[in-house]
Amino acid sequence: MSMSQASEPAAGPGRKPRVAVVFGGTSDEHPVSCLTARGVVGAIDQDRYDVIGVGISRSGRWIVVSADQIAALQVSDRKLPELTEQAAEAMLLPGSSGGGGELVQRASGGGGLAELGPVDVAFSLLHGPFGEDGTIQGLFEMMGTRYVGAGVLASAVGMDKHYMKMIFAGAGLPIGPYVVITPADWQRDREQALKQVSQLTYPLYVKPTRNGSSIGISKVTDESQLEDAIAFAHQYDPKVIIEEGFENARELECGVLQSLGGAAPQVSAIAEIRMHTDSGFYDFDAKYLPEEQVDLDVPADLPTEVADEMRALAARSFDAISCEGLARVDFFLTAEGRLVVNEINTMPGFTEHSMYPRVWAASGIDYPTLVDRLLQLALDRPTGLR
Repeated sequence: MSMSQASEPAAGPGRKPRVAVVFGGTSDEHPVSCLTARGVVGAIDQDRYDVIGVGISRSGRWIVVSADQIAALQVSDRKLPELTEQAAEAMLLPGSSGGGGELVQRASGGGGLAELGPVDVAFSLLHGPFGEDGTIQGLFEMMGTRYVGAGVLASAVGMDKHYMKMIFAGAGLPIGPYVVITPADWQRDREQALKQVSQLTYPLYVKPTRNGSSIGISKVTDESQLEDAIAFAHQYDPKVIIEEGFENARELECGVLQSLGGAAPQVSAIAEIRMHTDSGFYDFDAKYLPEEQVDLDVPADLPTEVADEMRALAARSFDAISCEGLARVDFFLTAEGRLVVNEINTMPGFTEHSMYPRVWAASGIDYPTLVDRLLQLALDRPTGLR
């Protein structure tokens, strides 16, 4: 048997496939992941799947979270949810039969380990570093556990805007001008780093290179604001990317979904984000605490030829990083009518009201069906190299 083929079936005979929904995490996007878990667990067909919630606390502790606890994870008085640290620890171990993985829980008081059963597929809903960036995907690979979504390399590339843009450029995809400032650049020659940025045209967007949900981003309209914006981004990532903005550009997004059976990926209806906030861009508050800060038009009002071009570019972006499962691809449509790929997100916000499920709902695939498709894709693919 080839190393790329699974040695064990996705689920044992006579039982439902067991899904470990992994969420929370140590990144700044912990609360977003909690919201996503609430939506996904509520959408999984409990008659077809056995579901167990596995939370990762802010400190990195793995804990088992009940369905009732997950259902309680919601925004309350503008406060986002967070997992407690006060729970018995759990961990994932290689399966005793050589396939899948086994969840175990440490007994209270630091005693022995109690078996929680096998895991047929992991559905990681972690956003940001240490979850969406290939790290937990590598753990699943080592455990021989099937999992939803992009693999190690695609996850890492999708998280790091620097290498994402390099791969997109190499694939001939249209991207905007940008400058990356590494920690070494900033330490060795700050003046030269700023000189590189001076070649860009304002306004600029200063971002942590490896973060999501628009956390740590600043819009900069002149040079006097630049160093403060870099310092702010450094609070979230020692590597910073500075992108040239597009005045009067339209912000567009669409979803890409891997097809069953190896066919070309599907691309959803297109959505447009129309902001009416002081910041003028789709920041964290606008995404998760909207209060009429943003209008989301699904489908977007676009000429047919522009929509077709964008869908083709989205599929090419998905393939360029060897993505699997799902992705959301974000674009700018410039005032001159040119499409620019902004970024790809391999684990987009996934609550029922998030953009990714909304564009698929507009394309005829409802939220529970979308969740089921992703689980089936994960269960069908082999473990090991592929």
